[in-house]
Amino acid sequence: MKKIVLFLVMCLLLVGCGKTKIQKYKGIMSENDYVIIDVRTKEEYDDGHLVDAINIPYDEIDETIDINKEKIIFVYCKSGNRSKYAYEVLKNLGYTTYDLGAFQDIDLPKA
Repeated sequence: MKKIVLFLVMCLLLVGCGKTKIQKYKGIMSENDYVIIDVRTKEEYDDGHLVDAINIPYDEIDETIDINKEKIIFVYCKSGNRSKYAYEVLKNLGYTTYDLGAFQDIDLPKA
């Protein structure tokens, strides 16, 4: 019985952590100047994207991108793999960056 209760408590904590992450991002977005980058292909972006997101495919993100380093950057992709890569590149370039993960899992307005 103790194992079942412990398992249920752990599940609730994990579910709660996901919501807290999105709430944190929404808080950052409401208080700061930011850019959302969809790092998928142009075709994927054209099929649907987050409102106000710009499209820069992950393999085009390098030191030549023209984004103000004072802005916070949020990245996302289809599954979270490409956004993880873009997050690392941007972080190493000195940007304040957050990885939103997979497009279908993001609770923000979509176009």
